[in-house]
Amino acid sequence: MTPLYDLDQAIRKIRNYPKEGIVFFDITSILTNPEAFGYCVDRMVEIYKETGISAVAGIESRGFIFAAPLADRLGIPLILVRKAGKLPGETYHQDYELEYGKAAVEIHKTDVPQGGNVLLIDDLIATGGTLRAARSILEEGGAKVKNVFGVIGLPFLNFQEKLPGVEITTLINYENEEL
Repeated sequence: MTPLYDLDQAIRKIRNYPKEGIVFFDITSILTNPEAFGYCVDRMVEIYKETGISAVAGIESRGFIFAAPLADRLGIPLILVRKAGKLPGETYHQDYELEYGKAAVEIHKTDVPQGGNVLLIDDLIATGGTLRAARSILEEGGAKVKNVFGVIGLPFLNFQEKLPGVEITTLINYENEEL
């Protein structure tokens, strides 16, 4: 079992960025700290090694950083969930709403495992909109998404409402009053 680690101390918090009233949780401070990054990867392996997941899907771009070592350690495929227009092949496409606009994600059709159990990973789970869009296209392609993982969770933004029917796991949560 991985020893506990104070992940909160490893996360840089930048107030009023990118705009007034927002706290930006900067995971680059985890990446520059090998002990913190190793803790995150070790915990993911512990959590998911016996769950029967057949692939890991990482959300562009910081989700890739956490999804790749997990896929490697578990010996399963890594699926990239990219911003629209970044993949050269035939893709599944899903538009979604942001707090301040619209965006879209895509996945190569050939990357989606038919009937496979896919773990969806991002660095931070806030409103859940990007994860919901990614889940939608994975399921459109014939995969099942039963689990979502984020290093950081902001449950006060109600991401659970956008991700019904999936188990959401985070290593650390921040509540509104903590910000």
